[in-house]
Amino acid sequence: MNSTLFPTPETSTEMLIAHCDGGSRGNPGPAGYGAVIEDPNGRVLARLSEYLGKRTNNYAEYSALLGVLAWCLENKHRRLRVVADSELMVKQMQGKYKVNSPDLRPLWEEARRRANQLEKFEIAHTLRGGNKEADQLANDAMDRGMGRTPSAPPTAATASAGPAKPASRASPSSSPNREADPAIRRGPQTLEGFVKNGVVHIINGELPDGIFVKIIRG
Repeated sequence: MNSTLFPTPETSTEMLIAHCDGGSRGNPGPAGYGAVIEDPNGRVLARLSEYLGKRTNNYAEYSALLGVLAWCLENKHRRLRVVADSELMVKQMQGKYKVNSPDLRPLWEEARRRANQLEKFEIAHTLRGGNKEADQLANDAMDRGMGRTPSAPPTAATASAGPAKPASRASPSSSPNREADPAIRRGPQTLEGFVKNGVVHIINGELPDGIFVKIIRG
C-alpha cells in the first residue's frame, strides 16, 4: 500500500479525522482504496493508497477503513473519527445494518476488533463531494494496479497499513477556462469510464457542465 507519512508523537490523545474511500472498476474488478488522515487542525498526517486486485466496491471500502485503523494503532493514536461515503459500511459499523455477506463479515469483524482497541472511535457518512482526495488516491491505486500512469503522483512517501484495500480515480483537468478549450467543443467523443453506486466516473479527464452524454452498456 502507498502511504504518505509525517512525524507523529509517541502517543496522541488528539481526535484524528480520516477520510477514506474504496472503489472497483467492474464490481468485481480492479479495485483500490485511498485515505487521508488529519489532525484536529487539518494538518495531514498520512495519505494511504493501495491496489487490491480484483475485488468488489464494498471490499475496497472496508479495506480503506482497515488501513486507517491499522495506521492509527501502529502510530499510537487512540481517538479517531472516520468519514466515508459508503452508507452500507458506515451503518454496518454503527450497528444499524446487519452484515449478511460472507465476504464482508470477516472484514467487519476485524474492523470492529481494531476500533475497540481505540479509546474513542466514531464513523460518519458523507456524500462523495466530501471525500474527493480519498477518492483520488483510490483511483490512483487502481491506475497503478492496471499499469496506467496515475493522474497525479502521490504527494509523499509510502508505507503499509493493514489488509487489502481499494484504490484510485483519475483527477479532473484543471484548465482555468474550460469553456474556451477547443477540445471541449470539437464534437462527439468516446471516453472510458465506470459506474459506482449509480454515478458515472470518467477514467481520464473530466466532463464539463452542460453537455449531453450517451452511455452504452458494455
